[in-house]
Amino acid sequence: FVCILGITYLDHAGSALFPESLLKAFTDDLRNNVYGNPHSQNISSKLTYDTIEHVRYRILQHFHTTAEDYTIIFTSGCTAALKLIAESFPWIPEGTKQPSSRFCYLTDSHTSVVGMRGITASINVLSVPINPNEILLAKSRLPAEDQNCTTPHLFSYPAQSNFSGTKYPLSWIQDIKSGKLCPIKVPGKWFVLLDAASYVSSSPLDLGVHQADFIPISFYKIFGFPTGLGALLVNNRIAPLLRKTYFGGGTAAAYLAGEDFYFPRKSVAERFEDGTVSFLDIIALKHGFDVLEKLTGGMEKIKQHTFALAHYTYTVLSNLKYANGAPVVRIYSDTDFSNPDVQGPIINFNVLDENGEVLGFSQVDSMASLHNIHVRTGCFCNTGACQMHLGISNEDIQKNLQAGHVCGDNIDLIDGRPTGSVRISFGYMSSFEDAQTFLNFIIATRLSKSDSEIPFQSVTKLTTESVPDDHLSFNNAHKLSPKLQISDEELRNVPSETETAGRWQPLEPEAESIRAAVSETAVPTCRKGGKPITVAKIYLYPIKSCSAFEVTEWPVGNQGLLYDRNWMVVNQNGVCMTQKQERRLCLVTPSIDLKQKIMVIQAEGMDPISVPLEDNTGREAVICESKVCSHRVKTYDCGERIAGWLSTFLGRPCRLIRQSSDVKSKSRQKNTKGLSSASNISLSLVNEAQYLLINVASILQLKEHICARLKEPLEIEELIRRFRANIVISAPESFEEEEWAEISIGALQFQVVGPCSRCQVICIDQQSGEQNKEILQSLSAARGRKTNFGIYLMNQPLLSPFSDILSVGSQVIPVLKENTEIQPPTSSKEKCSG
Repeated sequence: FVCILGITYLDHAGSALFPESLLKAFTDDLRNNVYGNPHSQNISSKLTYDTIEHVRYRILQHFHTTAEDYTIIFTSGCTAALKLIAESFPWIPEGTKQPSSRFCYLTDSHTSVVGMRGITASINVLSVPINPNEILLAKSRLPAEDQNCTTPHLFSYPAQSNFSGTKYPLSWIQDIKSGKLCPIKVPGKWFVLLDAASYVSSSPLDLGVHQADFIPISFYKIFGFPTGLGALLVNNRIAPLLRKTYFGGGTAAAYLAGEDFYFPRKSVAERFEDGTVSFLDIIALKHGFDVLEKLTGGMEKIKQHTFALAHYTYTVLSNLKYANGAPVVRIYSDTDFSNPDVQGPIINFNVLDENGEVLGFSQVDSMASLHNIHVRTGCFCNTGACQMHLGISNEDIQKNLQAGHVCGDNIDLIDGRPTGSVRISFGYMSSFEDAQTFLNFIIATRLSKSDSEIPFQSVTKLTTESVPDDHLSFNNAHKLSPKLQISDEELRNVPSETETAGRWQPLEPEAESIRAAVSETAVPTCRKGGKPITVAKIYLYPIKSCSAFEVTEWPVGNQGLLYDRNWMVVNQNGVCMTQKQERRLCLVTPSIDLKQKIMVIQAEGMDPISVPLEDNTGREAVICESKVCSHRVKTYDCGERIAGWLSTFLGRPCRLIRQSSDVKSKSRQKNTKGLSSASNISLSLVNEAQYLLINVASILQLKEHICARLKEPLEIEELIRRFRANIVISAPESFEEEEWAEISIGALQFQVVGPCSRCQVICIDQQSGEQNKEILQSLSAARGRKTNFGIYLMNQPLLSPFSDILSVGSQVIPVLKENTEIQPPTSSKEKCSG
C-alpha cells in the first residue's frame, strides 16, 4: 500500500503499518463467523469468549510466558494501562504509621508514565524522577533490615526510549526487585513497571527471564491494526494486592443496588476489564500474530532487520559533512549504533547549516513531505529526554510556554535554540530503499545539486545472511543482515558542498499567534514619497484549495472578498481535502456569476455544473461541524449531484460542503490593534485571515533566484498563482510589505496581522497540478532559511448595509511599523493549504 502511494514511511515508532493480508484474514473471519457480546451465554457469545481467551494465550506465548505467571488485562492502550496501575497499586501514603510508598520513574519516560504522578500526588504519595545516569551509578544494596520492610514502592522505566531508541538494561528488573539496585534508598519492597510499548514493536521480550511486575503495551505499535487496543500484563505475584474502587459491567460476581454490597469476580482480568471489551479488535490480534510470524519469521528477525537499517542510516548520516567540514546533522544518541541489544531502530537528530546553526524541525518536516517522506518531529511526548539531549532547562520549558510554544506545535526555534528535533524510525516493513531515499533527501536538500546522489551501493558492504523467501515484507531484493560495514575511508570520499543561504531567524518570545497583533509598542509612520503602490490583481477562491477566480473588481463582505472560500471539498469521512492530499483540486475551476446568482464549476473532460449562491440552510439542510486547520466551522452539504461530479473527476469519494451563514467562524486572534473586538470579526473557510497579500516586486526577486536554481524559465503569472493570494500589489520595492502595520485601499482599512509561512502547496503548478520540489527549497534559500512569503490582512466588519468594492488599479497607502520585523507565525499546527 505504501509502495503504491510512493510514500517513504519512517515513523514506525509512532505506529506500525498494517499489511493487507492482516485485514483480509480479519474480514474473512468476520464474514465466516458470528461474534456476540462475550457477557451473554448464547452460542455466538460463547465463541467470542473462547476466542478472546485463545488470544490471551497467544499474547502470553508471544512474550514467552504462561497464565501461571501473568494475567492479560485488555485496555484501550498503553496509556490506559499505566493509569490503571497508578489507580490500583497498593500505595501507602504519607502520614501513616508505616513508611510511605515512593513512585520513581526514569526522566527518559513517556508523558503517560510521568502523568502517573498526578494520581500519586492526589493520595499523598511522593514521586521521585531519576536521571538515567543516577540509576546506572546506584550500585549499593539496601541493608537487610530495610529489605524486610513490606512498604511497596514502584519503579518505572522504558525498555526502549521512544526518543532516542536507547535500550535500558532488562537486568534492572531483577536487580531492583532483589534489592541489588536501589533507585532511592528507602526501606521497603520494590516492584518494577516496564514500559514496553516502544520496545516490543521491533524486539522480542522474554518475560520468562525478565519478570517485571507490570508491562503495558499498545498493539498498534506492533501490528498497525487494530488501534485503540492495548493490554496490561500483570505478574500474578502482585495481582492479588491491586486495589479497585469502581466496578463496571462484567466485573461483579454479585452486588446490591440498594445497599453497599459488592463482591468482585475471581479472575483478575474480569475484575479489571470494566464493561464489554473491544472484542472484535481483540479477535483481530490473533490474525496480527499469525501474519507477523508468516511475513517475518519472528521478532528476533525483525530486531536484526530494523537495526541493520538504523545502523546503516546512522553511519552515513553521522559522516555527512559540508565543504567546511561542519556536520550536516546533530544526532541525539547514547550509543554508537553498534549493538542491537542496546540500541533500537530509532534515529533522533536536528539538521544543521554550514555554520552549525539548527534548522527548525518544521522546515525539515515540510521538505520531507515534499519528497513523500513521513517523519516525526517535536519532543515525541518525552520532555525529559528532549531536555537531556537538547540541553533545555526547566526554566527554558517555562519560558517557551510563555512565548506561546506548546507540545505538538510547529514552533521549532526560540531565540535560535531548538524546541525539539526530527525522529526517523524503522519497522519490519522498512526496506533498504527507504534508508536510501531518506539519505538522498538529506543530501539533495543540504548539499549542492551535483552531490545530491551518494553512491550508496559502492560505499556499503552488505553481508547477505539469508532471510526465508516467504518473509515477503523484507523485500527480496535487499535481504539485510544484522550488520552493515561502511569503512571510514569510503565515507570520507562522500562529496559535499554547501549551498549559499542565510540563517533562519528565531521566533520572538512575544509572538503568540498568526492572529497576534502588531506590537503595541510599534508607532505607525506613513511611507514617505516613492512611486505609488497599486492593486495589480484580485483573486478569490470560492472553493477552498481549488482554482482561483480572477476579477478586476469585487464586493467586500464581512468575511473578506464576497464568496471567497465559502465552500470546500471533503472526503468520505467529512475531512477537508486540500492540494496537499489531492493536487488535482487545482484543476477544478469555479467562477461566480453575481447576476444569475450561481457558481459555475468546470474541469477538463467534465460538463460544467452550477451551484446556487443562495444560502440553502433551510429545513432540508443538515448542519454539521467540520474542521479547517483544527478550527471548527458549521457547514452543510451541497447535495448528491455535485458530490457525484467531484467524485468522478477526482477519482475518489468526496462531497462539496458550504459554510453555514447562521454560524460564522470567529477570528481566533488575541488582541489585534486597531480592530474592533475579535468577537466581531468572522472568517470564511480560510486558514488564518480574511486576506492574503503578495507583492509583484517580491515575486520578481524570488523568480530570479528560482530560475537560477532550476536553470529553466518560469513565467511570472505561474509563480503568482502558486502563492494563492487574494490581493496582488505592484510596489517599487521587494518585500517592503513586511514593514507595514496597516494599509488603506480606497475606503477599506486593513490591519497586517502577520506573515504567511508557506508549505508544500507552492510547489504545485496551479495550471497543470504538477509538483516541483525545488520551489519551497528555493524560497527557503532565497529568504535566509525562512519560508515566509506574503502578509495576512484583516479588516473591520462593514457598518454599512452596502458592500465596498475592491478594484484593480486602486492605490494602496501603507503605514509603516516601527519594528519592521514581522515575526513568523506561532500557531499550534502547520499551516494548511487553502
